[in-house]
Amino acid sequence: MRKGVPVSPGVAVAPAYLLGVVSRKPLHVDDGAIGTEIHRLEQACVAAGHELDVLVARVDSQIGDEEAAIFRAHRTLLRDPALLSQVKSHIQNVHVDAAAALQATLDEYAELFQHLPEGYLQERLTDLRDVISRIQSHLSPETPAGDGLLEPVILVAQEILPSQALALDRRLVAGIVTERGSTTGHAAILARSLGIPAVSGVRDLMSFIHAGDKIALDGRDGHIYVNPGVEVEAAYRKLQREYVDLRGKVAENCHAEAITPDGHRVELLANVNGVDDAAAAGNVGAVGVGLFRTEYIFLRHPSVPDEEEQYAAYRAVVEAAPNRTVTIRSLDLGGDKQVPYLGRHDEANPFMGWRSIRLAAAYPELFETQLRAILRAGLHGKVSLLFPMITTLQEVRHLKRAVIRAKETLRHQKVPFNDDVPVGIMVEVPAAALCIERLLREVDFVSVGSNDLLQYLMAADRDNPRVANLCDPFHPALLGLIGRVIRACDRANKPVTVCGEMAGWPRCFLALFGLGLRRLSMSPAFLPSIKEVVRHTPLTAARHAARRALKLSTPGAVRRYLTHKVQAVWPDVKLLDIRK
Repeated sequence: MRKGVPVSPGVAVAPAYLLGVVSRKPLHVDDGAIGTEIHRLEQACVAAGHELDVLVARVDSQIGDEEAAIFRAHRTLLRDPALLSQVKSHIQNVHVDAAAALQATLDEYAELFQHLPEGYLQERLTDLRDVISRIQSHLSPETPAGDGLLEPVILVAQEILPSQALALDRRLVAGIVTERGSTTGHAAILARSLGIPAVSGVRDLMSFIHAGDKIALDGRDGHIYVNPGVEVEAAYRKLQREYVDLRGKVAENCHAEAITPDGHRVELLANVNGVDDAAAAGNVGAVGVGLFRTEYIFLRHPSVPDEEEQYAAYRAVVEAAPNRTVTIRSLDLGGDKQVPYLGRHDEANPFMGWRSIRLAAAYPELFETQLRAILRAGLHGKVSLLFPMITTLQEVRHLKRAVIRAKETLRHQKVPFNDDVPVGIMVEVPAAALCIERLLREVDFVSVGSNDLLQYLMAADRDNPRVANLCDPFHPALLGLIGRVIRACDRANKPVTVCGEMAGWPRCFLALFGLGLRRLSMSPAFLPSIKEVVRHTPLTAARHAARRALKLSTPGAVRRYLTHKVQAVWPDVKLLDIRK
């Protein structure tokens, strides 16, 4: 038995399929052909850029914003002039072809980073490998990883690049084992989104596994067995059948009502990025859309989309959503989500800088155009308007005045709109959570963005593996702060929803439900499992668990306690969650 890091839950038994690096000799380029080779490189970069633009839009609408951010980062890397300059220098000075120059540049970065600890720069090196591989594919196309598989296999590699993970055929990839990678790595995020069991961090993996070896993999605890004995294989095949059967059962029950055994109803909503996943949300049992991220239309548009385009897009989502119930979040650009037509705004710390709702003052016409489109879409269903990244009371009052101006413009133009669209705020900044009582006097509802709230609370970038361990959703400080927001909303009789990643975690649900939360919005992939947890969890048990969790001192203690308690109310949940 070998131990790795569990990154995506599930159990699989299948033969190994090794993904290796295809090496080729550099080709010599004469002086007269250098210009042609540089032109080939530039054309390949343009093609790779177009491919990434399409990929970002597709991942955004079909999988999720967090996953799309991976490929937006790749697009930024591709546009880095220093990278292209270094590759061109190799072509000109060493007289090698573009593909070899790309590989030489990658090798130089790898040499530079090899002595650094596993962390942020190591993850950036993985992104660079992916980008260079994409450019090379346009120079000399090769067979994609895993192409031509005839039976389910477990992919074995030093690492799986994000593009490879996205291209995997879920029906033929039973699992993934890698030497490199982490629970916060990009390939891990995609594996979880695709429902593929995965283990990373298995040392010297490629030295002891051969093509065709039978592997038993447990993505819940990070264990793998190579050519297991009869008894171990039989035990893992039994677990695999139970895992597949449970996923099927949970999917079949997704349209049952989300009501606890003691009769308390929970509203389960979906986070969506476009019309396709708004329609799909109903297929997994969502009762509405709790978070519609409007950035997708801006990110895949060559210029600022006009009011009519936005109105048509928002109306389509509303009409496709379950019960035509949609909370539309205003534009949340900045950080890793940049659009070229607004120009680049490089900052030392973009996630804490000029982003999100803070851009509204700089681009008032763009912002009010979106508000008018949302108000018009409000005629076609139960639409609410949500402002992200609120920090101060003054911001809320300024935004409400912008809504009034948008309504006055529509009235003047005699354009029909919904004059009664509820206005809410996202609590993502600790200052907003601590001043929630004042903010609630100005708004109709609240959504807690737990991902950003956690990283700002802990002063740690959740996408930086060096400090990502601090961004633990089981931290007592986070639970206590969210509990404070829930209680304030209850006293003010204002609805509150948690729409961050923790909304889709069974153990977190137990605590949130016990703290008084009755509305959660999550990635559609996690909704059936959470609904099943709801149907097994009495309110009394959840309240007891929440009170006890808040008294514990460390995230690890909270995690272990909630793991024990959620398995007590629904034992099968252990098949669908990582044990950590």
